[in-house]
Amino acid sequence: MEYLEQMRSAGNDAARLEQLYRAAVREHKSGEFAAAMQVCHSESPANLLYTAWYHRLQPAAEAERPTLRGTNWTLAIVLGLLGGLLVWLLTDARLLTVSDRVPWVVYALVPIETALAIAYLVLAAHRNRARGLLAMLGLAGLVLYVIWLGGGPVNDVSSMSGQYALLMVLHLPLAAWIAVGLTLLGFKRDDAGRFAFLSKSIEVFITAGIFCAGVGVFAVITLGLFSAISVQVPESMLRLLTAGVGGAVPVLAVAAVYDPHLAPLEQRFEQGLGKLLSTLMRLLLPLTVVVLVIYLAVIPFNFVVPFQQREVLIIYNAMLFAIMGLLLGAIPVHASDLPPQQQRLLRIGVLALSLLSVVVSVYALSATVYRTLQGMLTPNRLTVIGWNSINIGVLALLVYYQIRHGTQRWVESLHSAFSVAAIAYIVWTAFLILTLPWLFR
Repeated sequence: MEYLEQMRSAGNDAARLEQLYRAAVREHKSGEFAAAMQVCHSESPANLLYTAWYHRLQPAAEAERPTLRGTNWTLAIVLGLLGGLLVWLLTDARLLTVSDRVPWVVYALVPIETALAIAYLVLAAHRNRARGLLAMLGLAGLVLYVIWLGGGPVNDVSSMSGQYALLMVLHLPLAAWIAVGLTLLGFKRDDAGRFAFLSKSIEVFITAGIFCAGVGVFAVITLGLFSAISVQVPESMLRLLTAGVGGAVPVLAVAAVYDPHLAPLEQRFEQGLGKLLSTLMRLLLPLTVVVLVIYLAVIPFNFVVPFQQREVLIIYNAMLFAIMGLLLGAIPVHASDLPPQQQRLLRIGVLALSLLSVVVSVYALSATVYRTLQGMLTPNRLTVIGWNSINIGVLALLVYYQIRHGTQRWVESLHSAFSVAAIAYIVWTAFLILTLPWLFR
């Protein structure tokens, strides 16, 4: 957060805080100033100057962050229709069955939808154009690189080239997510901003899932009506109802949730679907802690199972990513969003879940390493070992920060841990995509 450290150093210096505020207004960053002041006020509620500024900025902060004020539905619908048309064309049966290789639509779908989402964010707000263009070009270059080196047969996933092709298909959405993040945030260090982007991303993904479910219901109803009168819907129309309409979903989901005029930290998190998701995650957190405690008690009686069965390790990997998502959704973007009592309970829950997850994840990682030593290092095993190590490291860092910073800065320390996670995800994703075909030739 740009102003946070300066506010802390200002302390009771009223003149310095006034200077910071005027600078923020000139740079159109008063929303960021207000968010930083919320953090300072929650950390030092006895500081009368922080308290005065906090209450002074509440009306201004609300005025700065109206709900979805920047939604440009005309632009979003036009870009969504374009995305739907492209997906409809790329899912033609003649393109899907040209060879035993990965179909072109698998590689093209992610960059197309990402480019349209970035175009909406950039054009609607008239900002970040250079970063958006560079992100789109970088993602396109990455996809061409994958096609050039990867492109393995889809019916031979046991081969090195087949494993690489499958891994790249799985990692391209992550690369696209990174491209959107770089468009909105750039490369500057902003822990709170990165966490806000990650948190808002979950809301976008859930919204897209709801939209896709709606598309499915619409398609089923439409086909059912025509089937009732014995009318056979042509294959092209069927694709238009499913792939075509579905291709418009990503842009529409972004437009429905994210205000492109505001920075990630200035988005709305305390109402609507975002509020519902955060509440649900916080309710699931203690239940997950109970499940992990029971599971740890059962492990000694089934200790060798993950060392023998690959499928169990896959479940462990999915569990670890699910826990990271649960923590991301449960942790507040602004400490002031929760009353002190709820903050204390949530902090205890986050610490407990992180510690238990580290124990279970180290156990799963040891099984993966054992199977690798018994056999050989493959692209799949290297990928799993890397992701598990990163997530374990992030959870351990999260616990360390909580112990080191204590209760006063607990939310900020969690943001810092996830900021480190974001950097680690970017580095490991780039490493996998760029080096796997050379390491396992």
